[in-house]
Amino acid sequence: MRAEFACEPSGARGRLIVEEESAFRSCFQRDRDRIIHASSFRRLKHKTQVFVEHEGDFYRTRLTHSIEVAQVARTIANALGLNTDLTEAVALAHDLGHTPFGHTGEDALHALMTPYGGFDHNAQTLRIVTKLECHYTEFDGLNLTWDTLEGIAKHNGPVADPIPYALAEYNARHDLELHTHASAEAQVAALSDDVAYNNHDLQDGLRAGLFSEADIYDLPIIGAAYDEVDRLYPDTDAYRRRHEALRRVFGVMVADLIDTSAGKLKESGARSARDVRELGGPVIAFSKPMWADLKQIRAFLFKNMYRAPSVMEQRAKVTQVVEALFPIYMADLTLLPQRWHGEAEAAQDDTARARLVADYIAGMTDRYALQQHAQFTGTDILHDGI
Repeated sequence: MRAEFACEPSGARGRLIVEEESAFRSCFQRDRDRIIHASSFRRLKHKTQVFVEHEGDFYRTRLTHSIEVAQVARTIANALGLNTDLTEAVALAHDLGHTPFGHTGEDALHALMTPYGGFDHNAQTLRIVTKLECHYTEFDGLNLTWDTLEGIAKHNGPVADPIPYALAEYNARHDLELHTHASAEAQVAALSDDVAYNNHDLQDGLRAGLFSEADIYDLPIIGAAYDEVDRLYPDTDAYRRRHEALRRVFGVMVADLIDTSAGKLKESGARSARDVRELGGPVIAFSKPMWADLKQIRAFLFKNMYRAPSVMEQRAKVTQVVEALFPIYMADLTLLPQRWHGEAEAAQDDTARARLVADYIAGMTDRYALQQHAQFTGTDILHDGI
């Protein structure tokens, strides 16, 4: 049984293009299924999380990350009496707008797009699901419900000025009420992202040898988790010991988020999903001590993983890939695939041309971007050097 402040399919705000409802799926289940079947979702398989996609089959990609976020989000939403289908839809969609090469690619593309309104991966996700996915005969995009679009647009909170170009463009014709907080379901998806990446980045960083278990032992939560495993399983092997410890870290974070959020929801007095949106603050949150612990863990990961010398070397190389591709396409839009040529011919100014090029580059996988760069420059940048 769902809580009274959960989003109910019967109360959904509908789709921009009216469709006949499914006889056997709720509107939010249908949104989730459309996201899973989207081309942009499949391409996440070959997009960087931290390590460039070719560096090893073990490391997370954007696809495996998104699946892990959705799993965490469903667990938390179910425990809080929220709508798990809406939560899962937002969680699965949240990274669709990411460029190749993760945040490095986004930073490079944003710098190139600064004269044309900039680039933001959250806004690009909305652009993908409302325009760029072109499979249906009756509309562009996926024609998701207002509730799912709202969750995608502002799962990280209200969107303040300046509103990213792609988001402002869509919001002008379909008001997503960007000044308010999103549903509790979308807020769960946002913090599930934090839970997932903090845990899997610890695992991937250890696997890559960027730091050791001794290095992370004194971090909050982690040392206590290892101590518990050593007490319960003193003779286990190193691989199982690591897994058992990190899954306990995972569990502590999830339990804190559920307990704290349950208390905040009760204290809020919210009686409906609309009440949640109008509270003026989030209702899904970690406790203050847990938030402080997470800041320490993130600071460690930032220094020892995201800014590790080997990672930074790759960042410099893939930045050059994006920086090289953008002006090549801007100079000759006929280099885009044939099905893009209609929009290319309709692009009347530099901003329209740049938006088209950004859409194309942002949709690339790591490997395709590297292939295109090699084709145009004759350089295998990851192996030939900078």
